[in-house]
This record gives sequence, structure tokens and C-alpha cells, in this order.
Amino acid sequence: MSSLIELIADQPTRTLEDGDLLMEEGKAGGDLHVLLMGNLAVERGGVTLATLSSPGTLVGEMSVLLGRPASASVRASGMARVRTLSHAADALQSDAVLASRIAAILAARLDATSALLVELSREHGGKPHDKGILARIMGALIAAPNAPTEDKSTDLFTVDPALWPRGPL
Repeated sequence: MSSLIELIADQPTRTLEDGDLLMEEGKAGGDLHVLLMGNLAVERGGVTLATLSSPGTLVGEMSVLLGRPASASVRASGMARVRTLSHAADALQSDAVLASRIAAILAARLDATSALLVELSREHGGKPHDKGILARIMGALIAAPNAPTEDKSTDLFTVDPALWPRGPL
């Protein structure tokens, strides 16, 4: 399977200097970015979630796929270079190979997150406070209460948000 970098090789490249903002939380999205080199810091609600440093890392997919403003701010930590696919939703509609590659990346992220939650549940699941938090995270992984969809049918993985476990953070 072609890498994401190869699939968008004809798209423009942007060089970011230390501190330059690639995406701003709450602002309209629509573009996908692929890290070519350097580091990108991801921050949401004032909390740093991750530093991205692997070439080929995808950024901006949540905004594009959910049709929402950016859920996080992403800025260069040192010099970084990205390749940007503008109007990405249109490109995904017309390029099945690109859409499939992005779906595979997201599935791999979900798989890694699920595996980590299982590991954490085994380590901390007996503690009431931790158990509640882990149950909330697991519930969020299988339910998409605000995701746009045309199919209103339910399946085994559809969960009413009112039934999500709640507990102290």
C-alpha cells in the first residue's frame, strides 16, 4: 500500500518555523496535513496531547471527516515541514485509494488506543475512580453521538450517551 506521503506527493509543501500555527482549535478546517519532517505539538483546551515527529503522520483528519472546526491547535516545535491537501473532503470523495489509506491509519490508531485501554483496565480497573474514567473512555470509543450520519439504524456498538458511565474525574 502506498504511503500517505506518496499519495499526496503532488500537493504543496509548507515550511513552519518554531511556534508557527498549522491549525487553530475552533477554527474552520478542511485541509489534511502530512508531516514530512520536524515536530508538531498538538494542544486541546490548553492541554498538550502529543508531539508528532514521525514522517507521514496525518493531521487535520478529524475536522475534515467530521465536518467540524479543528478540535485542537497544532503548532511547530522547531522547524517542521508538512504537505497540505486542500479541500480534502472533495479529494477523499474522488480518490478511493487515498480514502482507504486514511481509513487504515485511523483504524490503526483506534486499535492501538483500544489495546492501551485494555492494558490500563487490567492495571487500574479495580480502583473505583480509575474504573469510572476508563469506562467513560471506552464508551466514547464505541459511540459517536454527534457524528454526522444518514443511517439512523442502531447496532451493537451504538450507545445512548445518557447511559455512559459517569464518575469523578
